[in-house]
Amino acid sequence: MKRLLIHICCAPDATIGIERLCSNWDAEGLFSNSNIHPREEYEKRLLAMETLALETGFTFTADSYKPEAWFESVQGLEGEPEKGLRCEVCIRERLWTTARLARDKGFDAFAAVLTVSPHKDATMINRLGTEAGEEFGIEYLPTDLKKQDGFKRSVELTKQYGIYRQDYCGCEYSKRQNAGRRTQNTEDKT
Repeated sequence: MKRLLIHICCAPDATIGIERLCSNWDAEGLFSNSNIHPREEYEKRLLAMETLALETGFTFTADSYKPEAWFESVQGLEGEPEKGLRCEVCIRERLWTTARLARDKGFDAFAAVLTVSPHKDATMINRLGTEAGEEFGIEYLPTDLKKQDGFKRSVELTKQYGIYRQDYCGCEYSKRQNAGRRTQNTEDKT
């Protein structure tokens, strides 16, 4: 069976990725997410992934956490909205890391579970994955895991496994934007 390295952004998204991708591949995960802020949130998400791995038997590796490098890579893009240029830079960085590791470790292909979120642009993610694959000479497996009720299924699996489900993408800026949306929704209801 061919080997697949899957970029894991969080355990909730990984649930559907594991369900849909592992039957045809000898798959492993890479939890590479220096974008997650603050550190306590990163640790919650890593713990959730460790719990999911124990529940499913899925093997993954956690990359080193380097938030300073991530902040430097998105400097000047702080005001970009989710799905904007900041997200593109962030996702490119994580997919390049995954592609490089997949090539170096002898995997046949790589993929990402980022496409399960309704807040992510699958076309952009797949374009960046394809570019990373071309850069490192390894096949990228395009996905759109939100199709066929993928997001809904990930919510069900998150509950089934009893794992933490976050309420923002991960970075400080998405956290602020999400808090602003919640405040606006509360104000709209009053």
